[in-house]
Amino acid sequence: MKLFEVYPLYDIAITRAAGAYVWDEQGVQYLDMYGGHAVISIGHTHPHWVKRIEDQLEKIAFYSNSVQLPIQQELADKLGAIIGKPDYQLFLCNSGAEANENALKLASFHTGKKKIVAFSKSFHGRTSLAVAVTDNPAIVAPVNETDNVVFLPFNDVGAVENYFAANGQQVAAVIVEGIQGVGGINIASEAFLQSIRTQCNEHKAVFIADSVQCGYGRSGRFFAHDYANVSADIYTMAKGMGNGFPIGGILIAPHIPARYGMLGTTFGGNPLACAAALGVLEVMEQENLIEMAKQRGMYIMNKLKDFPELENVRGRGLMIGFDVPDYLKELRKKLIFDYNIFTGEAKPNTIRLLPSLALTRKQADEFLETLREAIDAVKAA
Repeated sequence: MKLFEVYPLYDIAITRAAGAYVWDEQGVQYLDMYGGHAVISIGHTHPHWVKRIEDQLEKIAFYSNSVQLPIQQELADKLGAIIGKPDYQLFLCNSGAEANENALKLASFHTGKKKIVAFSKSFHGRTSLAVAVTDNPAIVAPVNETDNVVFLPFNDVGAVENYFAANGQQVAAVIVEGIQGVGGINIASEAFLQSIRTQCNEHKAVFIADSVQCGYGRSGRFFAHDYANVSADIYTMAKGMGNGFPIGGILIAPHIPARYGMLGTTFGGNPLACAAALGVLEVMEQENLIEMAKQRGMYIMNKLKDFPELENVRGRGLMIGFDVPDYLKELRKKLIFDYNIFTGEAKPNTIRLLPSLALTRKQADEFLETLREAIDAVKAA
C-alpha cells in the first residue's frame, strides 16, 4: 500500500534519536535545530521521560474518560502549579489542531456568538474550525470556508480597535499566536496583545492564546503571551507538551463553566500521554529549561546578528527566525545534506530554529560554526 503523500520528503530516513541529535538508517548523525517542528522540548528520548512512559505502560495504557483517571488530575495539579494558574481548568486532547478546535467551539458555546477574529499569516491547524482561522487559502477546503471568520492585520492595534467598535457585539473570540511560527517567527507586540485583552473584556469575547508552538517554555516564558502581562481566557497547548508523545490541551479560565456534552474525546488524556506530559514538566523543573531556553536563545540571536549575510534576526528563547537573501536560498538544503543539520523554514525566505530547550552551549556553537561554513560554501558556489 502506498502512503498518501502530504509533504515533499527529503531522502533521509531517521531511525534513532538522543538529546539534540538524530541518526539516519546509514548511521549518519544530524544536529537537530528543528525539534521535529518545535515538538522536542526536553531532548529526544530523555531517560526520565522514557521511564515515566515505561512505568505507566506496565500499569495501564488506556481506559476511556467514563471513569476517573487519577494521573489526569496529577497532570492538572502539576501544570497549574508551574504556570501559576491553579484555578484554571484543563481539558486534554491529542494535538494542537484539536486544542484550537475545542477552544473555538467552547468560546462560541460560552458567548452564544459566532464571529471569530484571526490574523494575517496565522496558522492554527488543519481541522475544520482551526483551518478556517488559518490564513492560508491553499489548505482551506470548500467545506471549511465560512463568513464567521474575519482576518485582521497582525500587530495592528488600530485595526483591532476599529473592528470591535463596529462589530464587537458579534465577536465570540479572538485567536492569536504569541509568536507566529509557520507565519515566519513574527512576535506579537505587547501593545497588540494588551489591546486584544481590553477589547475582549469590553465586548464579552473570549481571548484564545494559541500557544501550541510558542508555548511550553520555548520563548523563555511558559507562554509567549506572558511577555505582555496579560491573561488569556483559554490557552491552547500541544507540541512540546509531550516531547513527541501525542497530547494537547486547553487551559480554561474559571469564569467559563463546564457543561456535560460541550467537549469530549476518546483518546485525550489517556494515561500514557499524561505520563509523558508529567515527565516533560518534571524535567523542565529539574533542569531549569525555561530559563535555559531564554539564555541560550539570546546567545544564539546575538551571534546570528554578527552574520552580515543574514537579515532580520528575531525571536524569543529558542524560537528564532532569520531571513536569507536570494543568493543564499539553497542554504537550508546545504545545511541538511552537506553539514547534517536540520532547521525549519517559512516561505519565502525564512529559516526557523526550534531546537530542544535542553540545547547546550557546545551544541549552539556547533550550529553557529557550521552555519558560517555553509554560508561561505553557498557563496563560493
